[in-house]
Amino acid sequence: MGLFRKRTNLLITSALLGLISLPSMGVIGINNLARAEQADTNAATQKTPDVKPAELIPSYPASAPPRRIDPLPDERDIQERTIETDYRVSNLLGDFAGNLWVGSWRGLSRIDPKTGKILARVSLPNLAIGALAQDKVGRLWVGTYEGLMRVEPRTNEITAQNLFLPSKRVLSLLTDKRGYLWVGTDNGLALVSPDQGLIMTTVKNLPGVSANTLTLDADGQLWVGTLDGVVRINTASALVMKRINDLPGSTVQALAISPEGLIWAGMPNNLLVINPKNGIVLRSVARLRGRNVTAVRFAKDGSVWVGTNNGLLRLNPNTGAVLDEVAGLPSSRVLSIVPDVAGKLWIGTSEGLAWLMPKMDKARPHLAFSRAVK
Repeated sequence: MGLFRKRTNLLITSALLGLISLPSMGVIGINNLARAEQADTNAATQKTPDVKPAELIPSYPASAPPRRIDPLPDERDIQERTIETDYRVSNLLGDFAGNLWVGSWRGLSRIDPKTGKILARVSLPNLAIGALAQDKVGRLWVGTYEGLMRVEPRTNEITAQNLFLPSKRVLSLLTDKRGYLWVGTDNGLALVSPDQGLIMTTVKNLPGVSANTLTLDADGQLWVGTLDGVVRINTASALVMKRINDLPGSTVQALAISPEGLIWAGMPNNLLVINPKNGIVLRSVARLRGRNVTAVRFAKDGSVWVGTNNGLLRLNPNTGAVLDEVAGLPSSRVLSIVPDVAGKLWIGTSEGLAWLMPKMDKARPHLAFSRAVK
């Protein structure tokens, strides 16, 4: 019986230390223990070696503990349960047929701007949409953070793809007066044939590197907002014609050309009005100083809409005076603006899509692109 106790104690000690595996506790009953005692009696000739308790304690090398993994498993579970859908609407485009294309981080949709009804949803391999443009025959071009795609609006199918750009991260798109597509990336600018989807040329060593935003002037030449000012590109030769740098704030992230031909440049801390001929800054709009300007668009009535990280304003372009400050947006962080589509101003924000009509006291959210409807 003493031998049985010793073996039993050794068995339990080993199990607690994780050195051996035991069957389910429900299996070990009185009969099993009796058989074990009988087996010990029959095997009296076998001697169990004495094991010192210190020999059963695992030892570790004298080294630092393993590196902490962030977040820890219990924290990671909380983090995963709190991840929410990204509702930002980063790009808007009114097409030739009067439709509105909505580029959000949940995909690409086409809506009827008169009724707000969703007409189609396009399945894209990458949902992070950086830019939208339409070519002269009505095909839609979608710049994503994984390349460039062409969508046929009649079938909503992807009909061409180009992944051989200066960078796959497309930030801006524009169709010039000849019908060619300019593609701005975070590592330069490319000219693409819209029929074949092939690169015709690239702008080597673009000053300011990143083509954040694009616009055309009255002469049909391309202006590019970069990390270091603005650059004018000859659309026929793809050569740099002019460079305006040393601007306060340097990075240009929104561009628009006024009816008078002046450059309005939105920057992380300013809104500047620039004379394109001599590069002189004519005005720094007082109400926008210190504010992050993300979008600038001129409306048909001549006023200029300015989106910021903290609200949407309508300005008098001659004086810079604020005419309206829009309330009721899904978020004060404005990402894109399209005026005069079905008589409405459409606003993309970090929390969804909204619209505004003249004489409305505040903007209204489009529920299909907000957190109200998932």
